[in-house]
Amino acid sequence: MIWMTSPTGPSRIGLIVPKFQSTAVARNRLRRRLREIWRRELQSVLPAGDLLIRARREAYGASFPALKDQLVTWSRQAVGPAVKDERPAVKGQGRAVKGEERAVKGEG
Repeated sequence: MIWMTSPTGPSRIGLIVPKFQSTAVARNRLRRRLREIWRRELQSVLPAGDLLIRARREAYGASFPALKDQLVTWSRQAVGPAVKDERPAVKGQGRAVKGEERAVKGEG
């Protein structure tokens, strides 16, 4: 995952979901799950910026709660704990966060 702060505009998400010998149905299901986690859990908590997620092969078999736990844990590590509906001011250039081996790959 790569997070870059942006002083203008709303938060955005970009998803990279490679084929990994999976069907289009499986790829689209994974995209929908990641977008829903973004919408429910992360968008209102993270400051304005861009988030790029590259899914790993293991993400296809992960349950929704497992994906949610990993993304919420990442968000706390990346930008610190935040209260819902509050957007803390973050200054400076974008930053990349490198995470552990997970279903959602951290690059930096």
